[in-house]
Amino acid sequence: MSDATKDNAAFPPEGTRLFDAHCHLDFMTNATEVAEDARRIGLSILATTIGPEGYRSLAHVLANRPNVRVAPGLHPWWVADGRADGRAVDAACSLAEGSSWVGEVGIDLSPHHVPEGSRDIQAQAFERVCQAAARSARKSGSPTVISIHSVRGATLALDILEETGCLATCRPVFHWFSGTSDELTRAVRSGLWFSVNEMMLKTRRGREYARQIPIERLLTETDLPPEEGKPFSARAVADSIERTISALGKIRDMDEAELAEAIVDNACSLFSPASQAQQGHYARR
Repeated sequence: MSDATKDNAAFPPEGTRLFDAHCHLDFMTNATEVAEDARRIGLSILATTIGPEGYRSLAHVLANRPNVRVAPGLHPWWVADGRADGRAVDAACSLAEGSSWVGEVGIDLSPHHVPEGSRDIQAQAFERVCQAAARSARKSGSPTVISIHSVRGATLALDILEETGCLATCRPVFHWFSGTSDELTRAVRSGLWFSVNEMMLKTRRGREYARQIPIERLLTETDLPPEEGKPFSARAVADSIERTISALGKIRDMDEAELAEAIVDNACSLFSPASQAQQGHYARR
């Protein structure tokens, strides 16, 4: 088994009142402090990483934190511009095969973010990680959670998820979904989950998508911090989640406390080893 863990403890733990499905503790110089402060205020976090090196350093300092899971990642920007070379891809796949949660991985075809001509190398890397995640799920008998970055690449990402068997064996989550309406429809029908942050809800399209996402597939996230290599705070993460819940409550015409409870229920379902069909009491609301 690789450095990544298959923690059988219940996650999120009892006492969780807020959940962040996509947060970069690997960017924070005080990640241990943030994780402990988050526990005190009832905040649980899926800590996504951008590559094997960042994963290993973070997983080491945050081992045995009941409110944090550290996911091995392979960010498409790093794949596209060569910062993640072949050895990094190999390492990311090895880590993914030994873990029950993976991210941040995916496809980014925006000319503002990646060099031209990087589509194939991104697709190949994402396909290999997805194959590893599917193998992990099959070996463990427990679905692998995958946090997916997708900009102008949702169709390609969905194709790869389907071709590698991840739609059947894993629980893919589109982080900050920005695809087309048709791609959203396909993703919903394919059983994907969606994590929403306050920046997404500042756009008309993002608000409409947040309204359409099935309540039982809806999660909150922050994608914080805004920059790398500086200290941050758990309170700032929690405040962002609370603002997102407030905005979602208005969009979906739901009580904020009820919505926050539903999202924590969803997070419990996401990380449960049980069948995806076994949803919480908010399913199909």
